[in-house]
Amino acid sequence: MNIVEISQKRYTTKHYDKSKKIPKDKLDQLLTVLKNSPSSVNSQPWHFYIIDNDAAKNKILPAITDFNRPRVTDSSHTIVFCIKTPLDEKHLANLLEQEDKDGRFPNPGLRHSQDQGRHHFVNLNSSTIESQQAWEGRQLYIALGQLLFAAAAIGIDSTAIEGYDSAKMDELLGLKSLGLKSVVLASLGYRADSDGNAHRPKSRLPEEQIFTFL
Repeated sequence: MNIVEISQKRYTTKHYDKSKKIPKDKLDQLLTVLKNSPSSVNSQPWHFYIIDNDAAKNKILPAITDFNRPRVTDSSHTIVFCIKTPLDEKHLANLLEQEDKDGRFPNPGLRHSQDQGRHHFVNLNSSTIESQQAWEGRQLYIALGQLLFAAAAIGIDSTAIEGYDSAKMDELLGLKSLGLKSVVLASLGYRADSDGNAHRPKSRLPEEQIFTFL
């Protein structure tokens, strides 16, 4: 399939086939996509919890809104997307060192420039705790979009889930003590035959309503 066909066929899965599991090679591909996702000034302000067994599913289930629980229990995997709270100097220094190890800086001047530029944009979006977390959350949604499209490209169904209690999720996973906060979830797996959403036509506004060419 080309990218247009993928976008036309991809949809939000409502019912999963619990008997079908994502093969390790395909899961590894999706995790690599998450790892490689773009973020503002390469801030990578994220951490991902991979839920792939019944014990882990049951652990987070109290935080999931009732109507979304089957999307966790029946899917192959659920990923909890978390931001760092706060996005601190330790993380920024770690990023810089990793970029250096990966050969991003042919000379010291570029290293300094990258560090200064990243600090500028982090500070620009950190006037309050809420503004920093909102900025980090926007980076997570870039990663979420990458994941949903990549999953569809290799024949895996998905559901983005905002219907959950974030405070409860943070408590269940002990995220506060780790300097993390959950933002959104994504379930991955294979649709059930009973998934009615698979048989409904996609509905989107027409191009003339959403595109303006200047």
